[in-house]
Amino acid sequence: MEPFLRDVRTARFWKILGTQAFALFGLLAAVGGGIALFIPDFFTSRPWMGLVGIIAALVYGAARAWPRPIATRYQSPSTKISLVRGDLFDQHEAHLVIGASDTFDTAPPHIDPRSVQGQFLNRIYDGDLPKLDSDIAVELTSIDPVETVAGKHGKTERYRLGTTVTLRQNARRFFLVAYTRMDNKSSASSTTDGVWNSLSELWKVVRAESNGRPVCMPMIGGGQSKLSSVLPLADSVRFIALSFMLASRTRKICDELVIVAPRNEYDSLDHLEIQAFLNSLRPS
Repeated sequence: MEPFLRDVRTARFWKILGTQAFALFGLLAAVGGGIALFIPDFFTSRPWMGLVGIIAALVYGAARAWPRPIATRYQSPSTKISLVRGDLFDQHEAHLVIGASDTFDTAPPHIDPRSVQGQFLNRIYDGDLPKLDSDIAVELTSIDPVETVAGKHGKTERYRLGTTVTLRQNARRFFLVAYTRMDNKSSASSTTDGVWNSLSELWKVVRAESNGRPVCMPMIGGGQSKLSSVLPLADSVRFIALSFMLASRTRKICDELVIVAPRNEYDSLDHLEIQAFLNSLRPS
């Protein structure tokens, strides 16, 4: 209820309501003027019709501005972007995108067990770290590292940002994309340019491997990437959606991209503003 009440308190909600209500009221007034031109006494004997018109306009405006699930379907290409509230790992039918560092470290203290990657180890691999490392190593055999990180504990081979490892579970895929840089003190960081380029590389792999099925990913910019100050939550959604749509216009990536936000992050967003941004990505 609280997210709903927050939505209806926003200026955007009332702007949409007012714009749509005035549009309908203007149309009704024009129709009424035409009727009055030919039947001058029509409204004189029915003063209540003015009140009905006002109520109808307000109801119509409220219906157009009413908060709905955040999603937009696009025709060119035929795809959809959704923002949902929940747990990434509860999306059991979709492929998942998991953020990683450029060294593909998987174990604490390099990886926080509470992070998306830490949860991936525990909830998809049941905590089997050797199995996860083995699967990643197999996928990296055909990719040359760019350097070795001297003095670092854990994994030391660094791969180019945007390197994406595809892990398979029957028909399901897990895309581990390197978008943070791990230094020799095992501190991860990134930049908006680095994340943008990483997403561009990610979409190429998703296009080749997803077979068109929906793909779910978390918002990016928080946690170990240290981007929250320059890429806050709403901008993270815009960043992902814009990157996905620009790549999709070259060639379709998948049927749907679902951005999954934890409850507290989802509830803090201006849902109508996000919906308006997604709508603006339709080709003009």
